[in-house]
Amino acid sequence: MKKLSHLMMLLAAPLALGSFALAQQKTQPQGQGEQDKLVEIVRSSTAQYVDDVKAATSAGYSPALGCVSGPDHGAMGIHYVNGSLLNGPIDPTHPQALIYEPSSNGQNKLVGVEFIILAGALPPNSAPQVEGHLMVYVDGPNRYGLPPFYELHVWAWRDNPQGPFVDWNDHVSCAAE
Repeated sequence: MKKLSHLMMLLAAPLALGSFALAQQKTQPQGQGEQDKLVEIVRSSTAQYVDDVKAATSAGYSPALGCVSGPDHGAMGIHYVNGSLLNGPIDPTHPQALIYEPSSNGQNKLVGVEFIILAGALPPNSAPQVEGHLMVYVDGPNRYGLPPFYELHVWAWRDNPQGPFVDWNDHVSCAAE
């Protein structure tokens, strides 16, 4: 029994030291460069809409669904959708939806975008992506009343503690709507 215990300790030491060494490395997470690239593309192509909902409506975006809040935490905000873009193509400089957070002073602030394409606009078994990021499939019927679609959120103007491509953002609120 003593030999088995000693053997286990000898085997565990290299594993623990290896894990410690990996944890100490200051390497960039895999894919982080591509994530930053898409966020930067979205920022540069939507900067004119940050504080100007009128510019968004002039460009063909209109509010849909009111302010969308999470089922158990966070929110998305008010989606201003350009319906003419829902059948594609997916272009990182032209998102299908701009997402605004309402504020208590009545001004909406751009916090992110959503890329959306109806599944029916794609060939069967498609796997659409934006700059290498796979879009999420949402089956129908869904809470939005849409047919099946693919979507990808990009929180370019508001930090999301869960990551820039997660649907719900704990730093966005619908409280001021």
